[in-house]
Amino acid sequence: MPWYETFDTEQQRRLPALKVLREEPMARHTTFRIGGPARRLALPASEEELTQLLELAKDLPHTVIGNGSNLLAADEGVDLLVISTAAMDGVEQTGETVLRPMAGAPLARIAVRARDLGLAGFAFAHGIPGTLGGAVVMNAGAYGGEMCQVVRRVGVWDPDRGVVTLEGPELKFGYRRSVFSTWSEAVVLWAELTLQPGDREAIRGEMEELGKRRRSKQPLEYPSAGSTFKRPEGHFAGTLIEQCGLKGFRIGGAQVSEKHAGFVINAGGATCADVLALMDHVRKTVYEATGVTLEPEVRLLGR
Repeated sequence: MPWYETFDTEQQRRLPALKVLREEPMARHTTFRIGGPARRLALPASEEELTQLLELAKDLPHTVIGNGSNLLAADEGVDLLVISTAAMDGVEQTGETVLRPMAGAPLARIAVRARDLGLAGFAFAHGIPGTLGGAVVMNAGAYGGEMCQVVRRVGVWDPDRGVVTLEGPELKFGYRRSVFSTWSEAVVLWAELTLQPGDREAIRGEMEELGKRRRSKQPLEYPSAGSTFKRPEGHFAGTLIEQCGLKGFRIGGAQVSEKHAGFVINAGGATCADVLALMDHVRKTVYEATGVTLEPEVRLLGR
């Protein structure tokens, strides 16, 4: 019996209220707007439903995503149970300066909630197109701010121990990495963020200023997965790519952005194959010209 038929049977028996989509196009669930159908895509609505689903899926091929802002899904589709945390987007205030967002809460939503409560320290994340879970996993950051500066503790589902809480050094934050970077079976459920009292209008002004800077430098008008490559030590990926004359270079519908060479964009009708071919060309060209190996920041999901 195919794994997805086993899943269908167990899901109806154990989680009948769970929302499940069959053969759901991944293009609808990634910011690249690229990707064929996932065998099954589940949308748990609560921490309890998510943990029960993860227990059910232990021995099935599965992956967990947020809003798909760092994903490239294969054109032929994804032979996996894709678990999306998009419906788990609550942001609770648990202390005077403490917020507890769920895994699927968009960073922009968390930043607005913090601003409205007069809490400073999270404005840097307002324009990052991701969710809390993925941001913790990769220690997302921008404009001098990083998640490690505000994350106090994290609720995690572990297949061996169930729900556990990690804090401080246990999180092993580094540049665009955390303990979860090599602990792939763990799933972030929520995080507590410690912020500081601030002036609402000052926070609003900071968010608006950072938004202007982002819009002026990044191709936000096109679908993309954000920065395509990690920052190589001692360099900036976008600068290296631009110095190699690759700004605007295009394969099919995939293009190196003319606004910021660190972004590969879906300029119209791009396929996963287009993007991969373009990324390979960029990496080869940069390496031959500079000796620097660019490491992809985008995660690939495939059959």
